[in-house]
Amino acid sequence: MADTPFLTDIQTLRRRAREHIEQGAVTPGYAADRETVVRLLNEALATEIVCVLRYKRHYFMASGINAQSVAQEFLQHANEEQQHADQIAQRIVQLGGEPNLSPEGLLTRSHAEYVEGSDLVSMIREDLIAERIAIDSYREMIAYLGKDDPTTRRMLEEILAMEEEHADDLVSLLEELGE
Repeated sequence: MADTPFLTDIQTLRRRAREHIEQGAVTPGYAADRETVVRLLNEALATEIVCVLRYKRHYFMASGINAQSVAQEFLQHANEEQQHADQIAQRIVQLGGEPNLSPEGLLTRSHAEYVEGSDLVSMIREDLIAERIAIDSYREMIAYLGKDDPTTRRMLEEILAMEEEHADDLVSLLEELGE
């Protein structure tokens, strides 16, 4: 084991870097099935977009005595979900794919549903359900990627952490509202 070099010799690394440079960040060392990863990321992108739209609706439709603080939480979550969508779209492009931003089929690609909710409590509940769906989806994607695509895995792990935080925030809101 001690005789095995840590890195490929520098000349080989330099030669491989010059091959297929049009593929950008995707080098021969990329071990994941790129087509599958791009498909999964486009599903995640659709999920984030649906979540942005639902949170924005909830932000604008929030009413009642507790509406102002809850609405601000909805807006913050909408903005963070938009950041996730942007990160995912950028990663799709880095992998040589195209982010599917078409509204046609958006709900079909999304793991989460778009449920409007009729009052603050039902809005919070629907957002919590969507966050729980996203949490499980991201966990499965992370497990699928394993060591084959550490960059995408790390990005999804960061998004997962934020989704878990959102779920905790929503549970706290339900508790504050006596639910």
